[in-house]
Amino acid sequence: MKFAVFTASLPEWTPEEAVTKLSEQGWDGVEWRVVDQQPPSGASGFWQGNKCTWPLSSFEDDVPRIKEITKQAGLGIPSIGAYARCDEVADVERLMRGAAALGVTQMRVPVGKPGPEGYNAAFEQRRKEYRTIAELSQQYGVKALIELHHQSLTSSASAAARFVEGFDPAHVGVIHDVGNMLREGYEYDPWSLQILGDHLAHVHVKNAAPVAKPVEGANRTDWSWEWAPMRHGVGNLPALFAALKEHGYDGWVSVEDFSTEVPLEERVRDNLAYLREISD
Repeated sequence: MKFAVFTASLPEWTPEEAVTKLSEQGWDGVEWRVVDQQPPSGASGFWQGNKCTWPLSSFEDDVPRIKEITKQAGLGIPSIGAYARCDEVADVERLMRGAAALGVTQMRVPVGKPGPEGYNAAFEQRRKEYRTIAELSQQYGVKALIELHHQSLTSSASAAARFVEGFDPAHVGVIHDVGNMLREGYEYDPWSLQILGDHLAHVHVKNAAPVAKPVEGANRTDWSWEWAPMRHGVGNLPALFAALKEHGYDGWVSVEDFSTEVPLEERVRDNLAYLREISD
């Protein structure tokens, strides 16, 4: 397997700092975050003011710089971490042109959440839209990836498999993400991989843990999921990697660790050490 970091989890570093540090630490690649984000309102954060993000609006113009700094650092690019949904066809096409110019063969194209029309109607509409995305994928040679994500139409492997039924795995694939599945949609690791079958195209890893929140003035407890260090969350990552090995997966694994207990550089370095421990 080859290991990369998704730059959504590197908000404090510029792209140049990121590729330098990842190369020095021994990572194989970097998965670039591409989205037009809101201006920072304070310190750099994962979702706002993230310094390690390329704007969608200038992505194609930025391709030469992205290619240069990534190549100089000796890193690969397993995928583009994009946010344009399958109903935003013009943006998806712009991203695919940029990815193709970079020589990147896959990128995320989310299906999004159901709206007031409800789950079933949204599911069918997004499948119709994804037929256009699959055509663009074939045109540009960039596979469209659907991520397993909580509170989306594809929170589980089973839901994603139902969504991609009939789509050519050469053009439409799925990102397995155990951290998201812990929050919603978890299925036994070996089975989740078998369910995805040939559509398994990429793997994201992070970890999470439930946090108790006693309700003031009431004799009950609410719970929420919070991101946790990879070594200490609920997800059994050694079991996941054993399942990946048994399944025959030998592709890219991208880390997107949104925990904050450990300083960023130390956190990123230890994540690589942990991946090497559990993948041997």
